[in-house]
Amino acid sequence: NSAEASPLVVFENIERCSSDCLQMLLENISGLTVDADFTVELIPEINVAVATFIKSIDTKEFVEKCSQHKRIREFEMTARLLESTQSIKAENLPESISTDYLTVYFESTRNGGGPVSDVQLFPEENSAIITFCDHKGNA
Repeated sequence: NSAEASPLVVFENIERCSSDCLQMLLENISGLTVDADFTVELIPEINVAVATFIKSIDTKEFVEKCSQHKRIREFEMTARLLESTQSIKAENLPESISTDYLTVYFESTRNGGGPVSDVQLFPEENSAIITFCDHKGNA
């Protein structure tokens, strides 16, 4: 089903929540078990975490639950689906970071990435926009 929601949920603005804290929070919200049902990859360089759901769940509904959750709000985090054709904004980047580094980093499957089509660096605000290629064929 091509209309199926992405299994990847991006959490932005995670600096106030540790890895363990985020994992427990997501277990509480989803009712699932970390490692068995989903994995969480923190990307502290850009203040983002990516939750990958191994177990098939309604990630749209999960994102909705997250955005209404008291703790997520307290941490001022945002949650959204990482769609197959999507750009993400990376913030709080180290000044020395290069577009090559970002491209390779976001193409790492270990980081939940995929083929990157474009990276735009905004050095004056220490941010970048990473645009992913369309995942056609990845059913």
